[in-house]
Amino acid sequence: MGQGVHLLAFDSGIGGLGVVREIRRLQPAARITYLADNGFFPYGEKPDAVLLAHIITLIGQALARFAPDAVVVACNTASTIALAALREAYPEVPFIGCVPPIKPAAAASVTRHIGVLATAATVRRAYLAGLIERFAPDCTVHSLGTPSLAELAERKFRGEAVDVAAAVAPLFAQSGEIDAVALGCTHYTFLLPEFAALYPGVAWFDPAAPVARRVLAVTGHLPAGGGEDAAVFTAAVGEDMAARLGVFGFRKVL
Repeated sequence: MGQGVHLLAFDSGIGGLGVVREIRRLQPAARITYLADNGFFPYGEKPDAVLLAHIITLIGQALARFAPDAVVVACNTASTIALAALREAYPEVPFIGCVPPIKPAAAASVTRHIGVLATAATVRRAYLAGLIERFAPDCTVHSLGTPSLAELAERKFRGEAVDVAAAVAPLFAQSGEIDAVALGCTHYTFLLPEFAALYPGVAWFDPAAPVARRVLAVTGHLPAGGGEDAAVFTAAVGEDMAARLGVFGFRKVL
């Protein structure tokens, strides 16, 4: 089975690179175009209607430009707001979304108190409530929509030292019994070491690996293809970004 499928992986910034890393582990021959909408970052604080219209237009332009075999919406906020609309607007293309890992967090919890760290947009969506009802009906779920963690992840990616304590503390102030946390934003993958250092007794669940497994299930049968990986940004980035992206397999920045 060929694994050289051309994937478009999309996020508001660098968060989806954690998903890309897992995809490369499972599908090393895949060609990946990474689209970072840093010109419209952060997504979590934008009104839903504005964000929905923007994402539909942006992805339509990317489909016309890059012609991928499938699109990985490697952004929880974009997935909860726009995934259904994207599938309706572009039915010829498979879309793989990203959801908060409520199911594994609930399965791992001993206290039956779990946390959800996400953007404000993801926390307020009915989609999250549906996941909780389906996968954690016997758990008390404590959610925190925070505007600062995605920006801290971006800063860390650029090489800055960051302190996440103040941003995360309100979640644990809700309950001292939280023993598992689902990360509802792919940016937070890059802050896992900081989270674990602050709360070493808590199990942290990252959405990246489940998304990559789903991508393999949807696209692993497609024939191998050629072409060059590329990272695309909707606003200018510094020269140091190219070196950092190289770690994720991107030598070309558009």
